[in-house]
Amino acid sequence: MKKALITGITGQDGAYLAKFLLEKNYKVYGLIRRIVNRDFSNLEYLGIANKVDFVDGDLTDEASLINAIKTIRPDEVYNLAAQSFVGTSWDQPLVTSEINGLGTLKLLNTIKNHWPSAKFYQAATSEMFGNSATDGFQDENTPFHPRSPYAISKLFAYWMTVNFKESFGMFCANGILFNHESPIRGKEFVTRKISDGVAKIKLGLATEIKLGNLDAQRDWGFAGDYVEAMWLMLQQEEADNFVICTGQTHSIRELLAIAFQHVGIDDWDKYISIDPRFKRPAELHALTGKNTKAKNILGWEPKLSFEELIKMMVDADLERLKK
Repeated sequence: MKKALITGITGQDGAYLAKFLLEKNYKVYGLIRRIVNRDFSNLEYLGIANKVDFVDGDLTDEASLINAIKTIRPDEVYNLAAQSFVGTSWDQPLVTSEINGLGTLKLLNTIKNHWPSAKFYQAATSEMFGNSATDGFQDENTPFHPRSPYAISKLFAYWMTVNFKESFGMFCANGILFNHESPIRGKEFVTRKISDGVAKIKLGLATEIKLGNLDAQRDWGFAGDYVEAMWLMLQQEEADNFVICTGQTHSIRELLAIAFQHVGIDDWDKYISIDPRFKRPAELHALTGKNTKAKNILGWEPKLSFEELIKMMVDADLERLKK
């Protein structure tokens, strides 16, 4: 039985990946910080909270990483832990850099020194591209131009992952994932903020949703589809870096229209107020990925459409609120 260690297991991607690996008959371990109130709600939502083995550890504490790696001796390590909210990275750039950048380096160093046979997956991000594009798309050859402390910290981790592969012969792969959402996405992210807000308005629990730039465009997919791509990357003979995306771009306005219309509200604009606090200091206008390499080499492509995804999220929030 293969063993996998997932950092960030209580987050959206960690929970979906744990479910996916358990269905592949993996022994799944989750690295979790020792804090007073641990939140296992995402794992509970997917019905797997009692199927995962938890080990105490923190990306900022190398001693705890050494203990985890030496104890588990995993076949695969998926580094999904991060300060993952772009907005927060402007307010807390040092914490963001410590966790996302140096934390990844500490984990890579631990694997190199104590269990170098483990295959390593790094959760990179399309935010590293900024507004740069090749023929209107971002792919594995597009130049990086990060536009936030979050993206810069992730770019550090990306190049460290490449460097450990090239310098020490380790199996290290970067997944450059575009925006991916689900019913368990954090409410600080705009997609979940909208699905939750629409559900509250439909049920008479709220009267408005405060947003920033409605014209921002993103390539949105379903997290449940994207975790399969993470796993496929570690099943290859050689480690490589892959862009994972849908190849389609949608605006916040489109997202709002689909979500509101799904609950029978057409005049959605009267429920939206623009709050300058939610606009970025350096705006990232549009992200559209090109997943040709993932399709050709991994045999991967997304299954759930954008419209199906948004409707699923709204339905899940309606169900939660009704309970």
